[in-house]
Amino acid sequence: MTERRKAATRLDIARTAAALFVEHGLRSTRAEDIARAAGVAPRTFYRYFATKEEAITPLLAVGARQWVEAVRDAPSALPVPDALRHAAACALTPAPGDTAASESLEWVRSLLRMAADSPALQSVWNDACHDADATLAGVLAARAGLPDEAGSLEIRLTAGVAGAAVRAAVETWAAGDAPATGPQGPAALAQRCLASAEGALRGA
Repeated sequence: MTERRKAATRLDIARTAAALFVEHGLRSTRAEDIARAAGVAPRTFYRYFATKEEAITPLLAVGARQWVEAVRDAPSALPVPDALRHAAACALTPAPGDTAASESLEWVRSLLRMAADSPALQSVWNDACHDADATLAGVLAARAGLPDEAGSLEIRLTAGVAGAAVRAAVETWAAGDAPATGPQGPAALAQRCLASAEGALRGA
């Protein structure tokens, strides 16, 4: 299989796992149930994922990548704090009529609620956030014209503060019942969190 097909298979399994977790609950869903629903053999499932909780990793990674790519694509003239807020609005606001994006956000809400009672699922979320911060550091370094400085203290601080702000926003939204759009949606909350952290972001 090509790497593209492997990635597609992983994402398909992830979406299937998320749907089953939401429909039947984490405890009631087995890895074998996910494999069967995704149309793959159990041995194929375990080739990609060690546990059923890890199966949602690609789904969370897609969301994190959208946020990081939105920062990369933000207008170069924008200062870092403005670029981060712009990216949050782009990545966390479903476009009108984009039911897939809205559905994905609702899956994230349900999965984060499950994670409160599942250390394994919480670990998957923590890893996804950590990986996103590391990737964001590289993007911020490149925006600053410092391609070799992604590991510097200032860049890592900026990425960490920005990542924590967006994470706080998404987790706060997930804990409530507000829709994915509007003043209490994840994009609006992320912009508020980033604005509150602007001093640290601008200083870094």
